[in-house]
Amino acid sequence: MRYLTKEWYELCQQTHLHFGLRVHNGAYESDEDLFLRLYKRKEKAHVKQERELYNLDPRFMLEHDGQVLTRVDKAFGEEEVTEEDQIVFHMPPEEREHIEKLIAEYDVRPPFDEKKCKEEYKESMEWNFQYKAENLPQEIVEQIADIRVFTLGYCTREVKLQLKKQSAENRREMERISKEFREVMIAQDISDEIHSQVQYHDCTVTELLTGDEVVIRFDTRGGFTNINKLTLVAPEILKQDGGIVGSYWLYQELYRIDNGYELHVLFGGENMPELIVRCADILVEVE
Repeated sequence: MRYLTKEWYELCQQTHLHFGLRVHNGAYESDEDLFLRLYKRKEKAHVKQERELYNLDPRFMLEHDGQVLTRVDKAFGEEEVTEEDQIVFHMPPEEREHIEKLIAEYDVRPPFDEKKCKEEYKESMEWNFQYKAENLPQEIVEQIADIRVFTLGYCTREVKLQLKKQSAENRREMERISKEFREVMIAQDISDEIHSQVQYHDCTVTELLTGDEVVIRFDTRGGFTNINKLTLVAPEILKQDGGIVGSYWLYQELYRIDNGYELHVLFGGENMPELIVRCADILVEVE
């Protein structure tokens, strides 16, 4: 990757460092009692939310089946609504079947496990404590009396102001790189049709075959396309990190070269692997 690199991706995650933080006078020094009190408050709110989600009856998803829908301009206009202005929404059979399966599982679900919920919350927070300590700017970490209190959403006024300033600087740099990337992509003079053939954001790689062709197959359920096979013709692999299968497609850069294209892909997952391939043509299909 030349522009949408791992570093650029990490920068994108660092543009809202101050969001959700509240100034707390007790954050100036480490105080175990304060931490425990705040932790219990957050834990209680988490358990309440998880219990509500667990006990949410999926039957509400069937409410729109058979509902009469009216054209927007008629619904909010003064003219009389006629039958031609309305349609009856009928849920696709496969969608209804999926919801009915959820309902069947809901009806036989065991009681909400509060103990397990608290254990999972504790594990999640411990991971977050470490993540914050390792990923925040070190000069700011050194000013935080208790990273646990910070992770729960509380900090000093000075720390919040510094994070707000750092977020703004990160956003400017992110946007600068993004603008330069867009300009370079436009200069490649590659058709929209070709660009559309490498749009697999959030699709999971299920298979990667190399040889006379590079063939990538996808599970597209998390993405925005139903095209699940990408073929790169007459390939020359410039870079192929391990761990691509099982990861998900994040961003791509596509360059014009003398005899075809050069495709750069950044994948999400452990170590964020990359793939760079030169090829004569790009083919896609739905299997």
